[in-house]
Parts: sequence; structure tokens; C-alpha cells
Amino acid sequence: MTRHFDLVCIGGGSGGVATANRAASYGAKVALIEGARLGGTCVNVGCVPKKIMWTAGQMAHTIEDAASYGFSVPPYDFRWGRLKAARDAYVANLNGAYARSLLGNKVEIVRGYARFVDARTVAVDVDGDRITADHILLAVGGAPRLPDIPGAMLGITSDGYFDLETQPDRLAVVGGGYIAVEVAGLMRALGSDVTQLLRRDHVLHDFDPMLRSTLQEHMKGDGIRQVTGFRPARVERDDAGLWLIGDDSSRRGPFDCVLWAIGRKPVTAALAPDAAGLAIDDDGVIRVDRFQDTLVPGIHAIGDVTGHHELTPVAIAAGRRLADRLFGGMEGRHLDYENIATVVFSHPPIGTVGLTEPQAVARHGADVKVYETRFTPMSHGFTQRTIKTAMKLVVTGVEERVVGCHVIGPGADEMLQGFAVAVKMGATKRQFDDTVAIHPTASEEMVTMKTARNARREE
Repeated sequence: MTRHFDLVCIGGGSGGVATANRAASYGAKVALIEGARLGGTCVNVGCVPKKIMWTAGQMAHTIEDAASYGFSVPPYDFRWGRLKAARDAYVANLNGAYARSLLGNKVEIVRGYARFVDARTVAVDVDGDRITADHILLAVGGAPRLPDIPGAMLGITSDGYFDLETQPDRLAVVGGGYIAVEVAGLMRALGSDVTQLLRRDHVLHDFDPMLRSTLQEHMKGDGIRQVTGFRPARVERDDAGLWLIGDDSSRRGPFDCVLWAIGRKPVTAALAPDAAGLAIDDDGVIRVDRFQDTLVPGIHAIGDVTGHHELTPVAIAAGRRLADRLFGGMEGRHLDYENIATVVFSHPPIGTVGLTEPQAVARHGADVKVYETRFTPMSHGFTQRTIKTAMKLVVTGVEERVVGCHVIGPGADEMLQGFAVAVKMGATKRQFDDTVAIHPTASEEMVTMKTARNARREE
């Protein structure tokens, strides 16, 4: 049986669902194809369950700090299984909410996995229906990478992390990106012994150097062991546990669990893109223009498959703007990818928007200045566990337009959204200075920094 739609969204993650709902709101006939749980990575094995686990880690730190505020805290028993059950139930409820939103907008949900037959036709599973459409959106997301080394399957990825029934006492985290620092931090806060193994000498390579160095200082202070210059060659298991063997024959372990956090790859190969005349690069990335259009007319792509800005709100925003353009009469509507803010839920959290200091120097040359500050927030002014907050404003030109805003410390995750609006609007340092501070808060420091220095091209 063949059915025709105005739009077919392949992938039921946040981006695909948002696009389908927006297109349907304009009266388009829409189908969404998904073989797994609705919500994609973010809802099921990403942002949502990660934030729940991060919050649990924050609560553990709060209990630790409570004595400094006069509380007598009795010994407590953290139960991993209880948290996992509550977290999984919350996620299951979101799966249902996504389905209800789609059905409420008269989007047809097609269960299964799609592959191209031609540029206008997809087949669902091997013997399933054939569906044609005027427009086909690819929003299938990505999957965690595994290293191509012996014993790699003895470890788990971030997907498998959320399936753990018991908390590992000894955890190895391999990698230095978002997922690696987030899992390492929250697991240490919950009591696991954590070792992080890095190829480089720092974490979060693409972030501002101030954020990287400050976070590593905190992670080491929390008791996370960081091994730099480590390249895994194989994994072995013996009676003591798992061992990571480096390419220099060094041995690290034993561990109860090894978690690979070495990046993600788009899951586009299973779509049979060649059948549609669609080219993908060696990493599975589908190249699109600023309108989310591929080189094949009528085929579009958003989210992780496009190879940049792999963030849930970005996929949602790009998809909604695509639907506005295709079905809402908004000619020229597209997402502006400049100055997209993001947060890393490390311990403490990071908020960042705009250019890093090295990026600003590369783009604007010597016409870049930096304002920065570092202090102990009042909340930790007299706790035994010392936390530092660090902030940086990167400015350019005579008018000192703010092109980068970076903060690490308690509350950074909630603090940044408002400052991101200011950076997006092209605010200047003078406008920051003219904003009356909210006292006593950490965020007031963002509008009271006075001393500037010339920017450096740091690596």
C-alpha cells in the first residue's frame, strides 16, 4: 500500500516531532516515522535523564554543604535503583506526551524504520508500507561511537549508562567532551570512584580556555583522577575487573565499568541515501544549506545529521523554521546559527554563548579585549567544599560589542539565558555596565567587571 503526504518526518526525536507538529498546525498532511521510543536521544538517553542524574549529584553536594549552614545531617543511604525507577517512569510519561501531541495535531505516527526507495518514496521496514511525500525531513539523529579496539564491547556508551541497574563503584570515563565531563562529575558526586582518561591535556577542547581550566580544577578537587595523553588500545577483563590498556602498554584499572564518551555519529547509512541520490560524507553527515535543504530538491535535514550544533533546541528551532517556510508562507525563514548558547551540566555547570577568546582573535585580530573575574560565590563563602565562579566577556571594536560570554560556577546554567539574549542583540560592554546589578548574586559580577586586557590566541 502506498500513501502520500505533504511532509514525512523520518525520526521521532525532538526535532522531528517539533517539525511535524508545526507543519500540521498549518494544515499540512504529515506522517512521522519512528521505530523506537518517541523523543529521541534527548528524552530517552540524553538531556532529560541526564539532568535528573545531575540534579541528584547536586543534592548530594548540598547535603555535604549543609553542615556549614548549621544543619546536623544524619548518615544517608542513596539508592540507585529507586532513582532509576523514578527517572524511567518520568521518561515514559514524556514518551506518551509526545505521542499525544502528535495525534492531537493529526500527525500520523508510523511505527518502523524508513529507507529510501527514490527521492520521493520511502519504505517502512523490509515489507512495510511505501510512503510518498512532497517533502521528506531527515531527523534521525546520531548514536555513540565505539572505538575499534579489542574488548571495546566490554564497555558501555552513554546509551548503556541509563540501563545500569546498579551503581558502579569504580568507573572509567574515556573522553573529554560534554558527556564525559557530565557523567564523570555526577557519578563522583553520587559516590563512585571516577577516573577520566583523556587524549589531550584538557577537557572540552572547543570551549574557552578559562572554562576548561576552571572545570578541570574543580573536577580534580572533587577527587576525579584525570589521566592525560591516554589512547586506549584494548580492554581486558580478569577477576579484579576491567582494565584499559593504552597504546603505550600502560594499564589502568581495575574498573567495574568503562564508559566510552568519544563522540557520536549520524545514523544515516540505514536510510539507503543512495537510492534518493543523496550524498553523505564519511562520518554519515548530510550537508545542508542555511534553509536545511539538501542537494536533492524536497529532501531536508535537521539536527545531529547535519554535523554541527548538536543540541536539542537547535534541531527544534531549525525544524520549526523549516515548517514555517514550507507550509506557513514565511518565505526566507531559516535559523540563524550565530550566537547559540549552550550549557554543560558539569559540577559546577558551565554556560557559554558566542566566540571563545581564541576564536575572537582569529576572526577580529588584535581588536579584541577581555574582561574577566574569578571569585567565591556567597553560597560557598564559608562551606568546607570550596567552589569558585569564573566569568569572561570577550569584546571587540571601539564600541566594545560583546561577542562572547562565558561563565562557570553555581547557577551558571540558569544565569546564561538572559545574557544570551543580550549577546544575540549585539549588546556592548557599556550597556552591560549601565545595567544595575542585582545584589547579592553571582550574576551581578557580569555587569560590574572593570579591568580589561588584550586577548590572547590560546590553544
